[in-house]
Amino acid sequence: MMRRRITLAALTAASMGMAFPALAQAPACQPRVPDSELIKPRTLVMSTNPTLPPLQSVDSTGQLRGMRIDLGNEIARRLCLTPEYVRIEFSAMVPGLAARRWDMINTGIFYTEERARMMQMIRYENNAVAISAARGNPLNIARQEDLAGRSVGVELGGFEERTLRAMSQTIQSAGGRPINIRTFDNFAVAFQALRAGQVDAVTSIDAVAAEYDQRGDFPRVLHGINATPAALAFRSRALAQEVSKVLTEMMADGSLKVLFDRYGVGIAEGGFAVAGPQ
Repeated sequence: MMRRRITLAALTAASMGMAFPALAQAPACQPRVPDSELIKPRTLVMSTNPTLPPLQSVDSTGQLRGMRIDLGNEIARRLCLTPEYVRIEFSAMVPGLAARRWDMINTGIFYTEERARMMQMIRYENNAVAISAARGNPLNIARQEDLAGRSVGVELGGFEERTLRAMSQTIQSAGGRPINIRTFDNFAVAFQALRAGQVDAVTSIDAVAAEYDQRGDFPRVLHGINATPAALAFRSRALAQEVSKVLTEMMADGSLKVLFDRYGVGIAEGGFAVAGPQ
C-alpha cells in the first residue's frame, strides 16, 4: 500500500509538472549587482531619516512611507534585491556609508561638488530650501531680511544649515542682525520646537514645508531658496551605475514621473549620470 501511495504521488507530481510547465520552471530573479558590491548578500541596505513628510516618514503603525521609500523599494525590485532600511540621523549618514554600514543614502541628500569627491552620487530630484513660520505667521515673515535677529531652527549638518548660515551672513553684511541659528538632530524635532514657540521659524526643504503648510500647521513663507538637485549616494560605483540604469528605465517607461507627480516633486534635469571618484 505504501509503495502504491508513493507511485501515485509521483505520477500526480509528474502530471502537474506537465500540465503547468511555466510554474515548474519559472526563472528566479537574477540580481544585477554582485554580492561583493553589497554589505549583505542580495540586499540593498539604505539609510533614511524618516522625519520629512511626505518624502520619508513613519506612519501610525510604525511603517516607513513616502516618495523616497517607494523609490528605494522600486529600485531594489528592479535590481532583484531585497530592500532594507536603517533609520538614522542625517549627520551619521556619510560616515556610515564610508564605514560600510549601508549601501545607499536614500534621504534626498543635496548634491555638492565637495560631496561628489567623497562618494558616488546620482542627481535625481529637484529641490530647494524653504522657511516655515509659526502658525498664522505672527512675525509677518515675507523676506529673508525679516529673519534678522530671529531664532530659526534647522537640522544639524545638512545643506539646509549651510544655506541658512550663508543667509545670515548676507543679512549681517547688509547691516542687519545675524540669524540666531538653532540646530536640532532632525527636522521633526525642529518643527516641534516651532510648535512650542522655542524658535520663530524652521528651515527645511520645499516639499516638506509645503506639506506642513497644506496640513494647516506652519505656513511656508519663503521657498525656492538655493535650488540644488537632491541625490542618491553610494560607496560602490558599480552599484551606482546599476541604479543609474534603473532610473533611466523608470524615466523611459513613465513610472518615475508618475511617482514624482504623486508627491509633487520634480525630476532633476540632465539624466542620471554617476558623479564621484573613479
